Amino acid sequence: MHDTEREKDTAISKSQRKRDMDALKRLGEALLDFDAAALNQLELPEELLDAIKTAKKIHSHGARKRQLQYIGKLLRSIDPEPLHAAVEARRHQQATNTREFHLLEELRESLISEGDSSLATVLEHFPTADRQHIRKLARQALKERELNQPPRAARRLFRELRELQENS
Repeated sequence: MHDTEREKDTAISKSQRKRDMDALKRLGEALLDFDAAALNQLELPEELLDAIKTAKKIHSHGARKRQLQYIGKLLRSIDPEPLHAAVEARRHQQATNTREFHLLEELRESLISEGDSSLATVLEHFPTADRQHIRKLARQALKERELNQPPRAARRLFRELRELQENS
């Protein structure tokens, strides 16, 4: 049985083992972006959870690198696939949020610059929107922009669009 373990180790090249360790270190580094509640949902071993919390507090480059090495070592003892899935789901969620945010910004800008002609596009995205209220906010935002005033109405318009998006 001892020989089969040795054969298994020799089947994987040293370079491949290094690549695998680097991948685990990168996974550990991605886990540092998770907040405490998200880490608890992953049901990590206590030792790994403590190592991640410690790494978050370290600011020295060398010490942080050593801590990430330790986290990678601890990750070898567990199945990394659920963690990869969680990191990928988080990245996907952030990308989706960014796209939605940019869409809202574009809609707001088109409402302010183009006026009523772009209102149809907004109503296409958000059929339950109050047409008059949106039009009023867009006109106020345009007026504020022309008078070089703070963009209060533009911010209210953006909040209104975001609420419509959240409700749809």
